[in-house]
Amino acid sequence: MAINPHPALAYLAAAAAIVEKIQATQMPALLAAAQLCANSIAAGGLVHLFGTGHSRIPVEEMFPRHGSFPGFHPIVELSMTHHTQVVGANGQRQAMFIERMEGLGEIILRNFVFGPHDSFMIFSNSGVNAVVMDVALGVKQRGMPIIAVVSVDHCTQSASKHSSGQRLIDVADVVLDNCTPAGDAMVTLADLPYPVGPGSTIGYTALVNALKCLVADELTQRGQPPLVLTSSVLIGGDASADLFDRTYDDYRARVAQVYGGRPAPKPEA
Repeated sequence: MAINPHPALAYLAAAAAIVEKIQATQMPALLAAAQLCANSIAAGGLVHLFGTGHSRIPVEEMFPRHGSFPGFHPIVELSMTHHTQVVGANGQRQAMFIERMEGLGEIILRNFVFGPHDSFMIFSNSGVNAVVMDVALGVKQRGMPIIAVVSVDHCTQSASKHSSGQRLIDVADVVLDNCTPAGDAMVTLADLPYPVGPGSTIGYTALVNALKCLVADELTQRGQPPLVLTSSVLIGGDASADLFDRTYDDYRARVAQVYGGRPAPKPEA
């Protein structure tokens, strides 16, 4: 029996619609977020990245990837993001339980020393879980601006799971909407009662890579072009290996400050 191509085409159409909606609605927020990120990086600060669950995916997409650059500091807790052990030790039930443990976010933040020029990007499709809100409120207390990346549709239809009663969009300085519908899954099949095909990863990666391009352009316009991880296919093996080493060295110098080391020197204008 031939497989009906419609479900795949339906998903691809929904994915394309997410990207089109981001292009149509998110440019003002992307420009505002890029300004915050460029200000942090140009001043020798960091843009810290935090996400739990599958929202770790855009954290890693932001840095380190080919076409990405230092200035972004990924913060990922494996207890809430290591999903391949679905059952048993380190299983998904435990991860989902931990995500709802209020107070843990402050313990996570306590591990780091934040600088006066730092900012935060927090990824959460729902924007309501306790740990995410702990982190957001802790960041606010420390005076850092927050860029929230959420599904606004899902977030506004969800009740806060934090004692403050707040959601991520309530405390963020800039909100980036990944333009995914509430519930995430986007394809409905005639004989299946549950939708399939999540879309948040499409929205997340479109947003962070568009943002990355904006920040790189802004830093370059300021006379501080970033070191970009670049494939050997484009610049040759030796040049690529050298650039990787210099990029990682630059990253190491920048993140030394979050562990109480000497702050990275402010780049010359």
